[in-house]
Amino acid sequence: MARGRQRRRRTAADVFLSIILLIAIGVFCFAGYNLITIYFQYKEGRDQYSDMADRVVTERTPDAAPQQAGGSPDASSESPADTITPPMDIDFASLKSINDDVIGWIYVEAFEGMSYPVTRGIDNEFYLHRNIQKEYLYAGTVFADKLNSDTLDDCYTILYGHNMKDGSMFGKLSDFISDPQTLSKSRYFWVFTPQASCRYQIISVYNAAVDSDTYTNYKGPGQEYESFLSRVQGYSEVYIDPVELNIKDKLMCLSTCLDNHDYSKRCVVIGKLVNYLPAGT
Repeated sequence: MARGRQRRRRTAADVFLSIILLIAIGVFCFAGYNLITIYFQYKEGRDQYSDMADRVVTERTPDAAPQQAGGSPDASSESPADTITPPMDIDFASLKSINDDVIGWIYVEAFEGMSYPVTRGIDNEFYLHRNIQKEYLYAGTVFADKLNSDTLDDCYTILYGHNMKDGSMFGKLSDFISDPQTLSKSRYFWVFTPQASCRYQIISVYNAAVDSDTYTNYKGPGQEYESFLSRVQGYSEVYIDPVELNIKDKLMCLSTCLDNHDYSKRCVVIGKLVNYLPAGT
């Protein structure tokens, strides 16, 4: 009888251990499946945008003939004597033939590969997980706030992009905060449109609450916008030599989620328009 009870206890223990082992194997397989799925989602995004850049972006050589830095009627430039050559040309005709929602292209000088088309959808959700062909893509597309203009020439424009863990899309913007030396690589980014090549100088980098004035849609130069201009450089979490701002200046905000999944805040990079080069000049 004692041997029978001992045999039954061993059998029950073996069954219990077998169940635990099966659960562990199941969890491992599920985790592995998720990792593989994420890897292929990231790879799909990188491949799509890399192929697109190969087709529509023509990089300019350093010895290309420089263009005189011009200024739009309500945008300042660094210095009338400065010359600047856009680092690339964008084939907007090809992009528009794919999707008329494509309104620009962004290139951030400090990060290799941060070069993407910009869209504007019917709302601020449409392109979160869609490519410019309007097909599902986990990485989504960089897009302008729905309240901004198609020409991206408002006094204040917001561009949104995912914080991808592989550093693609806007995944490296937080480096401006975590590694302030990043600014020494370059303090500029470009936004290209069919109308112009626009160069922005970074003036502030910080984590902004989603309900802060950073996400206000400023209708145009006015007291509210002027008040924001007086504050925005003071928000920076890294020291950046201050620049003079006035009511005619145009700002561009690049916005992405935080690495720590704090959905109440976003990492933002604010740039001031310093060079405006009309298309065809």
